[in-house]
Amino acid sequence: LAFSKRNLHQISKSLIQEQNKYKISLSGGDTAFSKKLSFTITSVGFAKKIIYRNNAKLNDDIYVSGCLGDSYMGLLVLKKKIKLNNLLNKYFINQYYLPSIQFKLIEKLKKFANTSIDISDGLFTDLDKMINNQKLSYKIKINNIPISNNLRNVIAIKKLSKIKYISNGDDYQVLFTASKNKRGIIKKFSKKTGVKITKIGIIQKFIQDSLILDDNNVKIMVKNKGYLHKF
Repeated sequence: LAFSKRNLHQISKSLIQEQNKYKISLSGGDTAFSKKLSFTITSVGFAKKIIYRNNAKLNDDIYVSGCLGDSYMGLLVLKKKIKLNNLLNKYFINQYYLPSIQFKLIEKLKKFANTSIDISDGLFTDLDKMINNQKLSYKIKINNIPISNNLRNVIAIKKLSKIKYISNGDDYQVLFTASKNKRGIIKKFSKKTGVKITKIGIIQKFIQDSLILDDNNVKIMVKNKGYLHKF
């Protein structure tokens, strides 16, 4: 999208909205010169207890908050790679630009999660990160992965692949594992707060590659697990 004063106004407005919404303050800035306009944001905070990425336990349940895939559909709409009606365009673009950050869940994770990560690069890529350097793998059922009614309808009408849309990132939902004895606590928290939390699989021994299964328990080969950072 071409940059303009209108774009700058939107960015400024968005920064103000996010500060008010999450009760944070913007301080300082980078005044380095560049021929291309760029924005660098650094978040600074603290935590009394940290939920580490690499602390999954054998036989843990795997959970995800919210719904996945809407953001990627929004990106395709913006790039004009898919045609939808105006109502759906607005919905998916909004999901791309304004993801719902699950702060209520984040604050309570320490009560039941063994390990956690946010889904920014893609569900399967971030799952791999979460069990990195551990002798563990995961088993996921594609049918259990939650998507919105809007995305479900578009996938059905246009005969698209669900797995493509839930594995491309920018969801910013919470991915975490918890022991089976925490199921009751998690269900109660979800019901009380209205935060959607879905169990999508389990952590297992690394006796084979991680499994992604279809409705008939047949292994699905995923060519693109998500965004891979190049160093």
